[in-house]
Amino acid sequence: MNIETIARICHKANKALCESAGDFSQKSWNGAEGWQKESAIKGVEFILRNPDSPASVQHDAWMKDKLDAGWKYGPVKNAETKEHPCLVSFDQLPVEQQAKDYLFKSIVSGLARYIV
Repeated sequence: MNIETIARICHKANKALCESAGDFSQKSWNGAEGWQKESAIKGVEFILRNPDSPASVQHDAWMKDKLDAGWKYGPVKNAETKEHPCLVSFDQLPVEQQAKDYLFKSIVSGLARYIV
């Protein structure tokens, strides 16, 4: 198992969580944009480097990457205009969005020992 495999698993779990809440906008890993895959890989790498950090710190790192890449807050996620509704502090995220960070962290933490 490698970092990209874990990122792919996290992406699939995130997609399933979104769909359970009625959001069917997430593409499968193979159909995902390059920036989306890169974001998942960076998220895995962050957790591997910071295994004891809370999900809120992971969200802060994700948000910094987005802002550095020119993204800004917008009420609806739009890759063309680089707007995202999750570009707010962790405590301002809806519970279902916070759950995505906890799920992501749990998956990475559970699979980290299998990286070769």
